[in-house]
Amino acid sequence: MLNGTIDLHLHSICSDGKDTPEELVEASLGAGYKTISITDHDSVEGVPRAIESAKGKPIEIIPGIELSSVDDSDDVHILGYYIDYEEPYFIKRIEFFKEKRRDRAEEIVKNLNKVGLDIRIDTVFRIAHGAPIGRPHIAEALLSEELIDTYGEAFFRYIGANGPAYVPKYKVEPAEAIELILKNGGIPVLAHPGIMDRDELIIELKECGLMGIEAIHPLHVPEKQLYYEKLANKYGLLITGGSDWHGKGRNRSFRKMINSRKVPHKTISEMKSIIKNRKKSEKKDSSRT
Repeated sequence: MLNGTIDLHLHSICSDGKDTPEELVEASLGAGYKTISITDHDSVEGVPRAIESAKGKPIEIIPGIELSSVDDSDDVHILGYYIDYEEPYFIKRIEFFKEKRRDRAEEIVKNLNKVGLDIRIDTVFRIAHGAPIGRPHIAEALLSEELIDTYGEAFFRYIGANGPAYVPKYKVEPAEAIELILKNGGIPVLAHPGIMDRDELIIELKECGLMGIEAIHPLHVPEKQLYYEKLANKYGLLITGGSDWHGKGRNRSFRKMINSRKVPHKTISEMKSIIKNRKKSEKKDSSRT
């Protein structure tokens, strides 16, 4: 986790993290955090658990999610903050995404079998514990069956983008992910833009309703972070950040916590102001009808 009092990018066992939502709350409290967001991949199941765990404690839980989308061949992750994690249509859509993740996992396992790895989909399901299945679960399954020596080997040799068992994701356009978050009442933010290095996409997504950039991220060196902070200010976007924590041993070897700059407190006040003004506007509109 980043050395600060705010972390807006945490993953739990409700997607591909190793910690329970309750453990994330306790660890954050122990580290002196005041505000965190559980942003599991295509899942909100960890949000109510974290909120319940934080009751009566000096920490705020921002309901969040990280939606996976694809532009051309690039993975584009859209974070959603202050979402309504009980809204029926939203739940229906992410359940559909969960089904597509399961289909993808089954295809990857078939491909692994074809290259001689005796892995069963049931093993992957057991490791996922009902969460939306991602490649990290498959890597853990291979490791648990001693078919690989290290977690990273799964990606380097088999299930990475150039691996023989790789299967592309179900294609959700970034604009669709942004629209889904906006319709839900949340705030869409582009996750770790420096990984893609496609800054022209930021302009396109702003026109679709993108409201922020995750400038502060472990894979953004200080110069890259400052660059995205300036870009956010230039285009009137929120500056957010977080550790992208998945748990000890789950992060890839190159993902080092090299950036300890804090997420600005004004980020939270700005997001709350957006939500408050939006609700005021909706109330005025309803009173006119």
